[in-house]
Amino acid sequence: MLIKLTLLFGTFLLMEGTAWFTHKYIMHGFMWRWHRSHHVHHNEVLEKNDLFAVVFSAVSIATIALGNFNPDFWYLFWIGLGVTLYGIFYFIFHDVIVHRRIKIKFVAKHPYMKRIMKAHYVHHKVHEREGAEAFGFLYAPKKYEDTKVKP
Repeated sequence: MLIKLTLLFGTFLLMEGTAWFTHKYIMHGFMWRWHRSHHVHHNEVLEKNDLFAVVFSAVSIATIALGNFNPDFWYLFWIGLGVTLYGIFYFIFHDVIVHRRIKIKFVAKHPYMKRIMKAHYVHHKVHEREGAEAFGFLYAPKKYEDTKVKP
């Protein structure tokens, strides 16, 4: 069981680096045509950028299924769960707390939450493919520490 939990939580932690890389080099790279919709103001419920969630969900589902149905690849089940867990945290932080795509009352009080929220707001000050910073989702360097957070 220790190996399974290590795979689960190890994958969760590695996903932040994967998400950073994907965000910087793919979303702000050759897939900007999807991600651009996330950097412009709009009133629609969905945006083209949401297609990334569909792609990442499909990878998670395929990984979990392969690991579940083929005993030789049992470890993929736990890796897929780690990716899914990261996706849940991402959705709650990014879509619910930061962008308020689901309306909730939340005021960041903890310095960690203030820091990652500020980093995300700094990222969204740039509406172009180039020139953005702070590509992480659940981690932000200390340089983004601030006591003031604006939704």
